[in-house]
Amino acid sequence: MAILVKNIKQLVQAETKSVKWRAGKDMQKLPIIENAFLLVEGEKIKDFGRMEDLTPEVLEKVKEHIEEIDATGRMVFPSFCDSHTHIVYAGSREVEYIDKIKGLSYEEIAKRGGGILNSVQRLHETSEEELFDQAWQRLEEMASFGTGACEIKSGYGLSTEDEIKMLRVIRKLKEKSPLTIKANFLGAHAVPLQYKQNPDEYVDLIINEMIPMVAAEDLADFVDVFCDKGFFTCEQTERMLMQGIKYGLRPKIHANELDYSGGIQVGVKYNALSVDHLEYTGDEEIAALLGSETMPTILPGAAFFLGMVCAPARKMMEAGLPVALASDYNPGSCPSGNMQLVVAMGSVMYKMLTEEAVNATTINTAYAMGVQEELGTITKGKRANFFITKPMDTIYYMSYGFGSNKVEQCFLNGKRQ
Repeated sequence: MAILVKNIKQLVQAETKSVKWRAGKDMQKLPIIENAFLLVEGEKIKDFGRMEDLTPEVLEKVKEHIEEIDATGRMVFPSFCDSHTHIVYAGSREVEYIDKIKGLSYEEIAKRGGGILNSVQRLHETSEEELFDQAWQRLEEMASFGTGACEIKSGYGLSTEDEIKMLRVIRKLKEKSPLTIKANFLGAHAVPLQYKQNPDEYVDLIINEMIPMVAAEDLADFVDVFCDKGFFTCEQTERMLMQGIKYGLRPKIHANELDYSGGIQVGVKYNALSVDHLEYTGDEEIAALLGSETMPTILPGAAFFLGMVCAPARKMMEAGLPVALASDYNPGSCPSGNMQLVVAMGSVMYKMLTEEAVNATTINTAYAMGVQEELGTITKGKRANFFITKPMDTIYYMSYGFGSNKVEQCFLNGKRQ
């Protein structure tokens, strides 16, 4: 069945040709068509334009029965792409949240066996079936807020067996979910307790055993490392990235969340698709990113939840960089995958214009997970992932009305969800 959405108040992010990303001042540009239509056939966007251009000849090209949807007073956006999530985990960590309120730092909680290592123990004790069921509920919640694609990382296993278990759950989610999903192997999320005195031994395990096994089962699209103070050094990171590249896994990096770690420069050196977090980003880091193919990705929810300094988004954009915003949905530092809230945080915390925040959560995050050719904009031939909003006066309500769900109907692969 084909779908015709007509009388759209504003069709947002409508591009006649595919674009890689938006950077610098161009992030303030958000192509919008007033009083528009959107035509979907099968899983793809067939056509779009102004209502006055919706002629019988346009509809005659459609071979299927057409369902019409009247979007009077409503807007249509491309679905959000969330390029950084950790949604395969067991249970929650709200007790640690109370520790944070009492004043303990992220590093102090981790040293006590909390943080990532807490989630590692819980995951070890949980079956693949239960992990899948929990992650499925999170995916459905994310979709209800307008997300149509996400990257899911491993990293709560920290052993070969449990990392493989996580990645198999992600593979099952890929197979069953209408969302577009990319898998990221993050065995280097933290150093397990038994390797604390010799972290290089754990790095050797990742290089010599984990990565070859992950590649043999074709379980991941990317390889990732937490390159930061108290986690993995630049030298260790380079060793793991080189092995990942050898096995066909493109690098990504958790970088500069806790200090000026050198992680951003390592990411650029190895052509990482993205470097993520970036609270500690200065002139040297910006200079390294300029001219690279690496997407700087900020995670507002983590900075908000942990009370950290904000990454210098405005400085990055003024330097000419693209910026992406993702959720970091995880049990310890951002228990939310609401990308509408991420848009609002982009404006409130980082002083991004709504246009910039929408670009940062659609086309730029699509690039950050390698799907910009099929998602991120309303473009002919791209996958029909979009949502119809509730009645809205302007696009600015997307970042202003942070407490409400502004999605009325969601479509993934051309089908209403």
